[in-house]
Amino acid sequence: MSQFKRCLAEFIGTFWLVFGGCGSAVLAAAFTAENANIAENIRYPLGIGLVGVSLAFGLCVLTMAYAMGPISGGHFNPAVSIGLWAAKRFPASELLLYIGSQVFGAIAAAGILYLIASGKPGFILSGSNPLATNGFGPDHSPGGYSLFACFITELVLSFIFLIIILGATDSRASQGFAPIAIGLVLTLIHLISIPVTNTSVNPARSLGPAVFVGGWAIDQLWLFWTAPILGAFLAGIFYYQLLSASKPQR
Repeated sequence: MSQFKRCLAEFIGTFWLVFGGCGSAVLAAAFTAENANIAENIRYPLGIGLVGVSLAFGLCVLTMAYAMGPISGGHFNPAVSIGLWAAKRFPASELLLYIGSQVFGAIAAAGILYLIASGKPGFILSGSNPLATNGFGPDHSPGGYSLFACFITELVLSFIFLIIILGATDSRASQGFAPIAIGLVLTLIHLISIPVTNTSVNPARSLGPAVFVGGWAIDQLWLFWTAPILGAFLAGIFYYQLLSASKPQR
């Protein structure tokens, strides 16, 4: 498979992850029926909520892992690419190309999502997490969690995410089922951590919305690159050293 096709697959897969996952949070999470009230001042809730957003992220990864995985391996996440490299499953020579494709896919998705969301009268980039941004501290963690709590959450969940990816794609694992395991674990990760950081575990997913929100979202972006990449890197080394069936050379 040509390098261009692999990078294009990573662009498309990351685009779908950010557009579908963040789009579900921005457009559908808290949707209400305009003309149906369940109390005097309470509109009927039709939104998908935290569980729905969690499923949306998991389904995006699951569907694209099946569609684009045969072409590029289905990383869709700089931390995943780095974790696979640390586990000696991915060549260093392709890291920058993959990460660049993922970043551009995420930015394109966030831009189109912003165009759609701004089509509703009164929409502005305001609130604690506009455009499904990630954040920490009392103002930008959905649950008001501290920087330390958010860093540990992203680090640990990224570590576990990579361990499951590496295990599900191991030569000893049942073939053809890896996307299901990966999609389900990403759903579970969101169920755990949306209240803490609005869930990243993916630097490209964090960067896309932050580009359009700017300000504080850019200032806090360092955590959502550092913690997921560190967690994935440690998972790659851990799996390679202690759990691999063999130690292939790059």
